[in-house]
Amino acid sequence: MGALEQDVAVGAVTAPDGGSDMLAAVRAITDNDLHPIVNQIDREGVYPDAVMRALGAAGAYSQHVGAEPRLDLATEAMAIVGEECLSTSFCMWCQNAMAWYLANTPNEALKSKMLRAVSTAALGAGTGLSNPMKTFFGIEKMRLKGVKADGGYVVSGTLPWVSNIGEDRYFGAIFGSDGGDGPPVMFCVDCSAPGVSLSQNASFTALEGTRTYAVKFKEHFVPDDMILADPAGEFVRDIRAGFILMQCGMAAGLIEGCLQIMRQTDKSHEHVNRFLPDRPDAIAEKLAALKEEVVMLCQTPYETSDDYFRAVLKARLAGSDLSLVAAQAAMLHAGARGYLYEAPAQRRLRESYFVAIVTPASKQLAKMLHDMDA
Repeated sequence: MGALEQDVAVGAVTAPDGGSDMLAAVRAITDNDLHPIVNQIDREGVYPDAVMRALGAAGAYSQHVGAEPRLDLATEAMAIVGEECLSTSFCMWCQNAMAWYLANTPNEALKSKMLRAVSTAALGAGTGLSNPMKTFFGIEKMRLKGVKADGGYVVSGTLPWVSNIGEDRYFGAIFGSDGGDGPPVMFCVDCSAPGVSLSQNASFTALEGTRTYAVKFKEHFVPDDMILADPAGEFVRDIRAGFILMQCGMAAGLIEGCLQIMRQTDKSHEHVNRFLPDRPDAIAEKLAALKEEVVMLCQTPYETSDDYFRAVLKARLAGSDLSLVAAQAAMLHAGARGYLYEAPAQRRLRESYFVAIVTPASKQLAKMLHDMDA
């Protein structure tokens, strides 16, 4: 528990300069430390631990957790990293998501104990809300079930994929109370606690190096002091926009990285690339519009109106769609050179599918928008 022992004011971890120094530091870390190991992350599943910690020390995970949350800065930091590596940008989102939960929990003791450690990456953390986010919109059933016990809950069940975790890490999750039939309860999981076991059995097409595990709960006792929200319904409504909007940073970074590939190949092949249907200037224009929309939406993350949430969903879906277009365009611009084993273009194409399938996936976003308009 070493990183959790000291209470620290939340405001101390936010950037006093409006974020420019933080973003410059993130850029330097990306160029100098992340770039040389991108192929190791992709091909060997190396987790970029030193990079993740350096980003935390630079303030990349703390911009959205103060009195005036700057989700736009958190998203922009993820975009900078995503220009180079989507795996690392995704791990940033996982870390940021857990910091977002802690920043908003009514459990002030848990917030005081954990928020600074998570928002500075002194403590690694992830998020296990894929299943409940699908459950809330009628796609899956809740995988974790809890029953009330003296001083907390006893939880059992399995989450198939939780990322950016490990034996010494924490993540946020949700179980159904009353054996699964009652209101949802959100809690903080200590991966080293009794009744919690991790297994790593899957190999992915992309997004290796993300410390993604299946997590099994077998009569795991969750004490009251580890509860983030009970019940969790209103809490999830408060955090959902931020949860989704920050994913747009992953999309924006990947798209910008694809634009760089297209522009580089145009230096020698513009005479033939210009006949392709999706060209960098048109994609860049769409990306600029998307980023402008996301920045605007980030100003009011606690807005609960249907119109606002519909706009959030549309922005996230637009990010997925444009990621797919940009990655295919980058591959076609690069041609045979992009088809080589170590070529960035083929990696960005594989990564783009993740943007479209990570919860909420494109098909879920489309369903949610349909249901809202029904």
